[in-house]
Amino acid sequence: MSADARVHLRIQGRVQGVYYRASCRQQALALGLSGWVRNRWDGSVEAVAEGPQAALDAFVAWCRQGPPSARVDDLDAAWSDAVGGMQGFEQRPSL
Repeated sequence: MSADARVHLRIQGRVQGVYYRASCRQQALALGLSGWVRNRWDGSVEAVAEGPQAALDAFVAWCRQGPPSARVDDLDAAWSDAVGGMQGFEQRPSL
């Protein structure tokens, strides 16, 4: 499958210690996206996903809410063309 778009997200709020990364990974895999997610030192979560535009739109909508115990205060999304080369969706170590 060739991805057609890429989104780089930074999610702020109560998004660490609330199962956000694991839930984000599950959501991305369910949508057939490739990429990664990780915690950042400042308490935010960062994610990069590639795939069909409709699946990415659904992913971003989910990220605006997160899992039940999360509280998303802000979400920044930077859109670009897909780069490719990613397989699966991984939970990366914190930065």
